[in-house]
Amino acid sequence: MNLVIDIGNSIAKLAVFQQDKILKKIPIGKSGLKKSIAETLQLHPEIKNVVVSNVSSAEWELPMEVRNQVKVVELSVSTLLPFKNSYGTPKTLGNDRRALMAAAVKHHAGKDVLVVDAGTCITYDFKTAEDEYLGGGISPGLKMRFLALHNFTANLPLVEAGEVHELIGTSTTSSITSGVMNGTVMEIDGIINGYKEKYPNLICIITGGDATSLSGNLKNGIFANSNFLLEGLNYILEFNIDQ
Repeated sequence: MNLVIDIGNSIAKLAVFQQDKILKKIPIGKSGLKKSIAETLQLHPEIKNVVVSNVSSAEWELPMEVRNQVKVVELSVSTLLPFKNSYGTPKTLGNDRRALMAAAVKHHAGKDVLVVDAGTCITYDFKTAEDEYLGGGISPGLKMRFLALHNFTANLPLVEAGEVHELIGTSTTSSITSGVMNGTVMEIDGIINGYKEKYPNLICIITGGDATSLSGNLKNGIFANSNFLLEGLNYILEFNIDQ
């Protein structure tokens, strides 16, 4: 049994895996992370392996008592990966993007795959049918776009992300919602179309916190998987344990 610890920009998540199956997923604030880890290990003494991924700016250490209990893999630039990494600056590649590509290999080996992660940022990550990671793109996420309109102007209100709005906004608030939501959907569709021109058999996956609100409005056929990153981290853990 494995424990996956994913420390993101906004929140942290714990996931308990029995082989490939998620038994429990726990979203928590970072301040309660160590307590939640201890409680999870106590509830599930069968856990023998732990993987830790930290993409936040804050440094974080797994407690020594946990290290003494289980085998620990901390995802870093030196961690073995189940794909060929041809990124031009591999040391700057985020752990989240490594994990997403691992999941792409796990679920779609031998296929061209584009993974769209709609979170704090929207990331685009692509692997070839030869399971070679080439790179992708990074753009602002929904919350970041709404915040930018509010923070960098004098009079625009802060609007919360919602459902994709009608194209013509009839008030300032609805115009912001229309611009951000429709603009993001059109961005994602346009980028997918660009990839499909070169890779016509492309498989597209969307994941991340905003995946649900975006996926139903995309014109391109796309699979939504909210656990894709966690599954990738678990696969990286299994891959390193087997070495």
